[in-house]
Amino acid sequence: MRLTVTDTAASSSKGSPSEKKAPQRGFFGRIMLFIRQVLAELGKVVTPTRRELVRFTITVLVFVVIMMLIVTALDLVFGRAALWVFAG
Repeated sequence: MRLTVTDTAASSSKGSPSEKKAPQRGFFGRIMLFIRQVLAELGKVVTPTRRELVRFTITVLVFVVIMMLIVTALDLVFGRAALWVFAG
């Protein structure tokens, strides 16, 4: 049994556009399409539970505190190094 590739399959695999084209929309048609797509995406949003929200908030706060400590330590080290180099 020999398999052959049809013209349609060959042309679509080459990346050529298909015969069906999306209808041309005017300015307001594109805006309405955008709004419909935004509302569809908002419908997919899952609201976190209270427990998840608290966990996410604590995680962010801990991360921010750690980053503040790292930046503070680096600031102190580079500040003292600058004073040592330039002050005397």
